[in-house]
Amino acid sequence: MKAEIINVGTEILLGTIVNTNSVYICKKLVEIGIEPIFQTSVVDDTELVKTALKNALERAALIIITGGLGPTEDDLTKEALAQLLGLNLELDQNAKQTIENYFKNNNKKMTANNYKQAFKLRNSELLPNNNGTAPGVFIELNGNKIFLLPGPPNELIPMFEEYVMPKLKTDIYLITKSINTLEISESELETILREIEVNYPEIEIATYATYGAVEIKIIGKSHDIDDLNFKITQVINMIDSKIHNYIYGFDYSSLEEMVVDKLKKSKQKISIAESVTGGIITSRITRIPGASEVLDRGIVTYTIESKIDELGVSKNIIDTYGVVSEEVVVEMAKGIFDKTKSDYCIATTGFAGPSADNKRNVGENYICIYTKGNPIVIYNQFSGTREMIQQKIANLALVKLIIQINNKLTLNRN
Repeated sequence: MKAEIINVGTEILLGTIVNTNSVYICKKLVEIGIEPIFQTSVVDDTELVKTALKNALERAALIIITGGLGPTEDDLTKEALAQLLGLNLELDQNAKQTIENYFKNNNKKMTANNYKQAFKLRNSELLPNNNGTAPGVFIELNGNKIFLLPGPPNELIPMFEEYVMPKLKTDIYLITKSINTLEISESELETILREIEVNYPEIEIATYATYGAVEIKIIGKSHDIDDLNFKITQVINMIDSKIHNYIYGFDYSSLEEMVVDKLKKSKQKISIAESVTGGIITSRITRIPGASEVLDRGIVTYTIESKIDELGVSKNIIDTYGVVSEEVVVEMAKGIFDKTKSDYCIATTGFAGPSADNKRNVGENYICIYTKGNPIVIYNQFSGTREMIQQKIANLALVKLIIQINNKLTLNRN
Protein backbone atom coordinates (compact mmCIF):
# COMPACT_ATOMS: atom_id res chain seq x y z
CA MET A 1 0.00 0.00 0.00
CA LYS A 2 1.26 3.46 -0.91
CA ALA A 3 0.62 6.40 1.40
CA GLU A 4 0.70 10.17 1.27
CA ILE A 5 0.91 12.51 4.23
CA ILE A 6 -0.57 16.01 4.04
CA ASN A 7 0.30 18.51 6.76
CA VAL A 8 -2.10 21.44 6.97
CA GLY A 9 -0.97 24.62 8.71
CA THR A 10 0.43 27.99 7.71
CA GLU A 11 2.75 27.86 10.73
CA ILE A 12 4.56 24.87 9.19
CA LEU A 13 5.32 26.74 5.97
CA LEU A 14 6.42 29.85 7.86
CA GLY A 15 8.89 27.80 9.88
CA THR A 16 7.20 28.74 13.14
CA ILE A 17 7.04 25.11 14.25
CA VAL A 18 9.05 22.02 13.40
CA ASN A 19 6.92 19.36 11.74
CA THR A 20 7.70 16.26 13.78
CA ASN A 21 4.41 14.57 12.89
CA SER A 22 5.58 13.49 9.43
CA VAL A 23 8.73 11.88 10.82
CA TYR A 24 6.69 9.93 13.35
CA ILE A 25 4.00 8.84 10.88
CA CYS A 26 6.51 7.75 8.22
CA LYS A 27 8.39 5.60 10.73
CA LYS A 28 5.18 3.94 11.93
CA LEU A 29 3.99 3.25 8.38
CA VAL A 30 7.32 1.74 7.35
CA GLU A 31 7.21 -0.54 10.40
CA ILE A 32 4.02 -2.19 9.09
CA GLY A 33 5.07 -2.41 5.46
CA ILE A 34 3.31 0.67 4.09
CA GLU A 35 5.35 2.81 1.72
CA PRO A 36 5.11 6.62 2.08
CA ILE A 37 5.55 8.08 -1.42
CA PHE A 38 4.62 11.75 -0.99
CA GLN A 39 4.62 14.31 1.79
CA THR A 40 2.93 17.66 1.32
CA SER A 41 2.64 20.76 3.50
CA VAL A 42 -0.06 23.29 2.69
CA VAL A 43 -1.19 26.60 4.19
CA ASP A 44 -4.63 27.12 5.73
CA ASP A 45 -6.46 27.76 2.47
CA THR A 46 -9.51 25.73 1.46
CA GLU A 47 -8.76 25.65 -2.28
CA LEU A 48 -5.10 24.75 -1.78
CA VAL A 49 -6.01 22.01 0.70
CA LYS A 50 -8.55 20.64 -1.80
CA THR A 51 -5.88 20.60 -4.50
CA ALA A 52 -3.48 18.72 -2.23
CA LEU A 53 -6.21 16.21 -1.37
CA LYS A 54 -7.22 15.73 -5.00
CA ASN A 55 -3.60 14.98 -6.00
CA ALA A 56 -3.20 12.56 -3.11
CA LEU A 57 -6.37 10.63 -4.01
CA GLU A 58 -4.99 10.05 -7.50
CA ARG A 59 -1.69 8.50 -6.41
CA ALA A 60 -2.07 6.92 -2.96
CA ALA A 61 -4.43 4.40 -1.42
CA LEU A 62 -3.80 5.73 2.08
CA ILE A 63 -3.98 9.44 2.87
CA ILE A 64 -3.16 10.81 6.31
CA ILE A 65 -3.92 14.49 6.92
CA THR A 66 -2.69 16.30 10.01
CA GLY A 67 -3.89 19.63 11.36
CA GLY A 68 -6.83 21.92 10.68
CA LEU A 69 -9.40 20.13 12.87
CA GLY A 70 -9.65 22.73 15.63
CA PRO A 71 -12.39 25.27 16.46
CA THR A 72 -11.06 28.38 14.74
CA GLU A 73 -11.93 29.83 11.34
CA ASP A 74 -8.64 28.74 9.76
CA ASP A 75 -9.22 25.10 10.82
CA LEU A 76 -10.73 23.95 7.54
CA THR A 77 -9.46 20.46 6.73
CA LYS A 78 -12.79 18.70 7.22
CA GLU A 79 -14.61 21.35 5.22
CA ALA A 80 -12.13 21.08 2.33
CA LEU A 81 -12.42 17.28 2.21
CA ALA A 82 -16.24 17.43 2.41
CA GLN A 83 -16.37 19.87 -0.53
CA LEU A 84 -13.98 17.77 -2.59
CA LEU A 85 -15.89 14.53 -1.99
CA GLY A 86 -19.33 16.11 -2.21
CA LEU A 87 -20.28 14.95 1.29
CA ASN A 88 -22.32 16.82 3.88
CA LEU A 89 -21.01 17.60 7.36
CA GLU A 90 -23.28 16.31 10.13
CA LEU A 91 -23.29 17.07 13.85
CA ASP A 92 -22.37 14.04 15.92
CA GLN A 93 -24.24 14.19 19.23
CA ASN A 94 -21.78 11.94 21.06
CA ALA A 95 -18.86 14.10 19.97
CA LYS A 96 -20.78 17.23 21.01
CA GLN A 97 -21.31 15.78 24.49
CA THR A 98 -17.68 14.70 24.76
CA ILE A 99 -16.47 18.22 23.97
CA GLU A 100 -18.84 19.75 26.51
CA ASN A 101 -17.65 17.28 29.15
CA TYR A 102 -14.02 18.07 28.34
CA PHE A 103 -14.49 21.76 29.14
CA LYS A 104 -16.59 21.06 32.19
CA ASN A 105 -14.15 18.53 33.65
CA ASN A 106 -11.20 20.86 33.08
CA ASN A 107 -12.99 23.94 34.49
CA LYS A 108 -12.60 25.83 31.22
CA LYS A 109 -15.03 28.19 29.54
CA MET A 110 -16.42 26.76 26.31
CA THR A 111 -17.11 29.07 23.38
CA ALA A 112 -19.65 28.22 20.68
CA ASN A 113 -17.03 27.71 17.94
CA ASN A 114 -15.88 24.53 19.70
CA TYR A 115 -19.01 22.76 18.41
CA LYS A 116 -17.41 22.89 14.96
CA GLN A 117 -15.18 20.02 16.06
CA ALA A 118 -18.20 17.75 16.60
CA PHE A 119 -19.17 17.70 12.91
CA LYS A 120 -18.20 14.74 10.76
CA LEU A 121 -18.43 13.77 7.12
CA ARG A 122 -21.35 11.55 6.21
CA ASN A 123 -20.44 7.83 6.46
CA SER A 124 -17.21 8.62 8.32
CA GLU A 125 -16.07 7.44 11.75
CA LEU A 126 -14.86 9.79 14.46
CA LEU A 127 -11.69 8.77 16.29
CA PRO A 128 -11.72 9.68 20.00
CA ASN A 129 -9.26 12.30 21.20
CA ASN A 130 -8.38 11.54 24.80
CA ASN A 131 -5.96 14.47 25.04
CA GLY A 132 -7.86 17.32 23.40
CA THR A 133 -11.16 18.44 21.93
CA ALA A 134 -10.80 17.71 18.21
CA PRO A 135 -11.66 14.10 17.30
CA GLY A 136 -9.98 12.46 14.34
CA VAL A 137 -11.87 11.27 11.29
CA PHE A 138 -11.66 8.03 9.30
CA ILE A 139 -13.42 7.46 6.01
CA GLU A 140 -13.03 4.73 3.41
CA LEU A 141 -14.14 5.68 -0.07
CA ASN A 142 -13.55 4.12 -3.51
CA GLY A 143 -10.60 2.08 -2.30
CA ASN A 144 -8.95 4.98 -0.46
CA LYS A 145 -8.45 5.08 3.28
CA ILE A 146 -8.43 8.65 4.57
CA PHE A 147 -7.48 9.71 8.10
CA LEU A 148 -7.81 13.25 9.46
CA LEU A 149 -5.75 13.72 12.62
CA PRO A 150 -5.21 16.68 14.98
CA GLY A 151 -1.97 18.63 14.62
CA PRO A 152 -0.57 18.74 18.19
CA PRO A 153 1.78 15.74 18.61
CA ASN A 154 0.51 15.03 22.14
CA GLU A 155 -2.93 14.44 20.59
CA LEU A 156 -1.87 12.88 17.27
CA ILE A 157 0.53 10.23 18.58
CA PRO A 158 -1.84 8.54 21.09
CA MET A 159 -4.66 8.65 18.53
CA PHE A 160 -2.43 7.11 15.87
CA GLU A 161 -1.27 4.32 18.19
CA GLU A 162 -4.71 3.45 19.52
CA TYR A 163 -7.07 4.02 16.60
CA VAL A 164 -5.15 4.33 13.33
CA MET A 165 -2.64 1.50 13.56
CA PRO A 166 -5.30 -1.23 14.10
CA LYS A 167 -7.00 -0.15 10.85
CA LEU A 168 -3.74 -0.40 8.88
CA LYS A 169 -2.58 -3.90 9.73
CA THR A 170 -1.35 -5.84 6.71
CA ASP A 171 0.06 -9.32 6.15
CA ILE A 172 3.31 -7.86 4.84
CA TYR A 173 6.31 -7.93 7.14
CA LEU A 174 8.84 -5.13 6.95
CA ILE A 175 12.26 -5.39 8.60
CA THR A 176 14.76 -2.55 8.77
CA LYS A 177 18.36 -3.04 9.85
CA SER A 178 21.27 -0.64 9.78
CA ILE A 179 25.03 -0.90 9.62
CA ASN A 180 26.85 2.07 11.13
CA THR A 181 30.15 3.02 9.51
CA LEU A 182 32.82 5.61 10.22
CA GLU A 183 35.73 7.09 8.27
CA ILE A 184 34.54 6.01 4.85
CA SER A 185 32.77 8.34 2.42
CA GLU A 186 29.25 7.71 1.13
CA SER A 187 30.51 7.66 -2.47
CA GLU A 188 33.14 5.04 -1.66
CA LEU A 189 30.58 2.96 0.20
CA GLU A 190 28.13 3.13 -2.69
CA THR A 191 30.82 1.88 -5.07
CA ILE A 192 31.56 -1.10 -2.82
CA LEU A 193 27.86 -1.89 -2.31
CA ARG A 194 27.25 -1.91 -6.06
CA GLU A 195 29.84 -4.64 -6.43
CA ILE A 196 28.01 -6.89 -3.99
CA GLU A 197 25.55 -9.14 -5.79
CA VAL A 198 22.31 -9.04 -3.84
CA ASN A 199 19.78 -11.05 -5.82
CA TYR A 200 16.85 -10.44 -3.51
CA PRO A 201 14.24 -8.11 -5.07
CA GLU A 202 12.45 -7.84 -1.73
CA ILE A 203 15.50 -6.18 -0.14
CA GLU A 204 16.61 -2.59 -0.70
CA ILE A 205 19.92 -1.07 0.38
CA ALA A 206 20.38 2.68 0.89
CA THR A 207 22.99 4.95 2.48
CA TYR A 208 22.51 8.03 4.66
CA ALA A 209 25.46 10.29 5.48
CA THR A 210 26.29 12.73 8.25
CA TYR A 211 29.73 14.23 8.69
CA GLY A 212 32.18 11.43 9.43
CA ALA A 213 29.55 8.69 9.53
CA VAL A 214 27.43 6.81 7.02
CA GLU A 215 24.49 4.58 7.87
CA ILE A 216 23.73 1.67 5.55
CA LYS A 217 20.03 0.85 5.70
CA ILE A 218 18.84 -2.65 4.73
CA ILE A 219 15.06 -2.65 4.18
CA GLY A 220 13.16 -5.84 3.42
CA LYS A 221 9.46 -6.53 2.71
CA SER A 222 7.90 -9.98 2.40
CA HIS A 223 4.94 -12.13 3.39
CA ASP A 224 7.37 -14.72 4.82
CA ILE A 225 9.11 -13.30 7.88
CA ASP A 226 11.47 -16.25 8.42
CA ASP A 227 12.70 -16.14 4.84
CA LEU A 228 13.09 -12.38 5.07
CA ASN A 229 15.16 -12.59 8.26
CA PHE A 230 17.41 -15.19 6.66
CA LYS A 231 18.01 -13.09 3.54
CA ILE A 232 18.67 -9.89 5.49
CA THR A 233 21.23 -11.70 7.64
CA GLN A 234 22.93 -12.94 4.49
CA VAL A 235 23.06 -9.41 3.07
CA ILE A 236 24.52 -8.01 6.31
CA ASN A 237 27.19 -10.72 6.30
CA MET A 238 28.08 -9.96 2.68
CA ILE A 239 28.47 -6.26 3.44
CA ASP A 240 30.41 -6.97 6.62
CA SER A 241 32.92 -9.10 4.70
CA LYS A 242 33.69 -6.15 2.40
CA ILE A 243 33.86 -3.23 4.84
CA HIS A 244 34.45 -4.85 8.23
CA ASN A 245 37.13 -2.35 9.33
CA TYR A 246 34.75 0.59 8.85
CA ILE A 247 31.84 -0.87 10.83
CA TYR A 248 31.50 0.45 14.38
CA GLY A 249 27.99 -0.62 15.24
CA PHE A 250 24.64 -1.99 14.14
CA ASP A 251 21.17 -0.48 14.40
CA TYR A 252 22.13 2.77 16.09
CA SER A 253 19.95 5.75 15.23
CA SER A 254 22.58 8.39 16.02
CA LEU A 255 26.21 8.93 16.97
CA GLU A 256 25.24 9.97 20.49
CA GLU A 257 23.20 6.78 20.96
CA MET A 258 26.27 4.78 19.96
CA VAL A 259 28.45 6.71 22.43
CA VAL A 260 26.06 6.18 25.35
CA ASP A 261 25.60 2.49 24.59
CA LYS A 262 29.32 1.76 24.26
CA LEU A 263 30.20 3.68 27.43
CA LYS A 264 27.47 1.87 29.34
CA LYS A 265 28.77 -1.50 28.20
CA SER A 266 32.33 -0.61 29.18
CA LYS A 267 31.16 1.06 32.42
CA GLN A 268 33.04 4.25 31.61
CA LYS A 269 32.36 7.96 32.10
CA ILE A 270 32.67 11.02 29.93
CA SER A 271 32.99 14.74 30.69
CA ILE A 272 32.83 17.57 28.17
CA ALA A 273 34.18 21.13 28.07
CA GLU A 274 32.65 23.07 25.17
CA SER A 275 33.46 26.45 23.74
CA VAL A 276 32.62 26.69 20.04
CA THR A 277 29.89 24.02 20.27
CA GLY A 278 28.19 25.82 23.16
CA GLY A 279 26.79 22.70 24.87
CA ILE A 280 25.57 20.93 21.72
CA ILE A 281 27.56 17.74 22.38
CA THR A 282 26.34 17.55 25.98
CA SER A 283 22.76 18.26 24.91
CA ARG A 284 22.80 15.54 22.27
CA ILE A 285 24.12 12.97 24.72
CA THR A 286 21.55 13.83 27.38
CA ARG A 287 18.72 13.16 24.89
CA ILE A 288 19.61 9.46 25.02
CA PRO A 289 17.99 7.33 27.75
CA GLY A 290 20.62 6.12 30.19
CA ALA A 291 22.92 9.10 29.63
CA SER A 292 23.09 9.70 33.39
CA GLU A 293 25.05 6.44 33.70
CA VAL A 294 27.89 7.69 31.52
CA LEU A 295 27.91 11.52 31.55
CA ASP A 296 29.63 13.06 34.55
CA ARG A 297 29.23 16.69 33.48
CA GLY A 298 29.29 19.16 30.64
CA ILE A 299 30.68 22.67 31.03
CA VAL A 300 30.29 25.53 28.54
CA THR A 301 33.34 27.79 28.85
CA TYR A 302 32.61 30.33 26.17
CA THR A 303 34.71 33.26 27.40
CA ILE A 304 38.42 33.51 28.12
CA GLU A 305 37.64 34.12 31.79
CA SER A 306 35.51 30.97 32.05
CA LYS A 307 38.27 28.87 30.51
CA ILE A 308 40.68 30.21 33.12
CA ASP A 309 38.27 30.00 36.08
CA GLU A 310 36.52 26.69 35.33
CA LEU A 311 39.26 24.71 33.60
CA GLY A 312 42.48 26.28 34.81
CA VAL A 313 43.65 27.21 31.31
CA SER A 314 46.77 29.36 31.54
CA LYS A 315 46.26 33.00 30.52
CA ASN A 316 49.81 32.96 29.20
CA ILE A 317 48.94 30.08 26.83
CA ILE A 318 45.83 31.92 25.64
CA ASP A 319 47.81 35.12 25.07
CA THR A 320 50.58 33.26 23.27
CA TYR A 321 48.62 30.90 21.03
CA GLY A 322 45.10 32.34 20.94
CA VAL A 323 41.81 30.84 22.09
CA VAL A 324 41.43 28.80 18.90
CA SER A 325 44.56 26.67 19.15
CA GLU A 326 45.80 23.17 19.86
CA GLU A 327 47.46 24.33 23.05
CA VAL A 328 44.26 25.80 24.50
CA VAL A 329 42.01 22.84 23.59
CA VAL A 330 44.46 20.46 25.29
CA GLU A 331 44.46 22.65 28.40
CA MET A 332 40.65 22.65 28.36
CA ALA A 333 40.47 18.87 28.12
CA LYS A 334 43.08 18.43 30.84
CA GLY A 335 41.16 20.89 33.00
CA ILE A 336 37.91 18.95 32.80
CA PHE A 337 39.84 15.72 33.42
CA ASP A 338 41.46 17.16 36.56
CA LYS A 339 37.97 18.02 37.84
CA THR A 340 36.27 14.71 37.04
CA LYS A 341 38.86 11.98 36.37
CA SER A 342 36.45 10.72 33.68
CA ASP A 343 37.64 7.97 31.36
CA TYR A 344 37.14 10.24 28.35
CA CYS A 345 37.17 14.03 28.33
CA ILE A 346 36.26 16.09 25.26
CA ALA A 347 37.05 19.75 24.65
CA THR A 348 36.16 21.96 21.70
CA THR A 349 37.31 25.40 20.61
CA GLY A 350 36.89 27.19 17.33
CA PHE A 351 35.36 30.03 15.37
CA ALA A 352 31.88 29.43 13.94
CA GLY A 353 31.42 32.85 12.36
CA PRO A 354 29.53 33.96 10.42
CA SER A 355 31.82 37.00 10.04
CA ALA A 356 35.56 36.52 9.62
CA ASP A 357 38.11 38.43 11.66
CA ASN A 358 41.80 39.17 11.16
CA LYS A 359 42.97 36.35 13.42
CA ARG A 360 40.81 33.33 12.64
CA ASN A 361 39.18 31.67 9.67
CA VAL A 362 35.46 30.91 9.82
CA GLY A 363 34.94 27.22 10.59
CA GLU A 364 38.43 26.67 12.03
CA ASN A 365 38.26 24.37 15.07
CA TYR A 366 40.15 22.07 17.40
CA ILE A 367 38.84 19.05 19.27
CA CYS A 368 40.72 17.23 22.01
CA ILE A 369 39.87 13.78 23.33
CA TYR A 370 41.77 13.26 26.58
CA THR A 371 42.18 9.84 28.12
CA LYS A 372 44.19 9.72 31.35
CA GLY A 373 47.13 11.82 30.27
CA ASN A 374 46.90 11.07 26.57
CA PRO A 375 45.52 13.99 24.51
CA ILE A 376 44.42 13.38 20.92
CA VAL A 377 43.90 16.60 18.96
CA ILE A 378 41.86 16.89 15.78
CA TYR A 379 42.05 20.03 13.66
CA ASN A 380 39.58 20.88 10.94
CA GLN A 381 37.95 23.74 9.09
CA PHE A 382 34.29 23.53 8.09
CA SER A 383 32.15 25.68 5.86
CA GLY A 384 28.46 26.53 6.14
CA THR A 385 26.25 28.54 8.45
CA ARG A 386 27.13 29.03 12.10
CA GLU A 387 24.73 26.27 13.16
CA MET A 388 26.01 23.89 10.47
CA ILE A 389 29.61 24.44 11.56
CA GLN A 390 28.74 23.81 15.21
CA GLN A 391 26.90 20.58 14.38
CA LYS A 392 29.74 19.37 12.14
CA ILE A 393 32.23 19.93 14.97
CA ALA A 394 29.94 18.04 17.37
CA ASN A 395 29.58 15.18 14.88
CA LEU A 396 33.33 14.95 14.37
CA ALA A 397 33.95 14.94 18.13
CA LEU A 398 31.48 12.08 18.60
CA VAL A 399 32.96 10.14 15.66
CA LYS A 400 36.51 10.44 17.02
CA LEU A 401 35.30 9.49 20.50
CA ILE A 402 33.63 6.34 19.16
CA ILE A 403 36.85 5.38 17.40
CA GLN A 404 38.83 5.79 20.62
CA ILE A 405 36.29 3.76 22.63
CA ASN A 406 36.35 0.98 20.05
CA ASN A 407 40.15 0.97 19.92
CA LYS A 408 40.33 0.66 23.69
CA LEU A 409 37.73 -2.10 23.75
CA THR A 410 39.74 -4.02 21.13
CA LEU A 411 42.95 -3.62 23.12
CA ASN A 412 41.21 -4.78 26.30
CA ARG A 413 39.85 -7.87 24.55
CA ASN A 414 43.33 -8.73 23.30
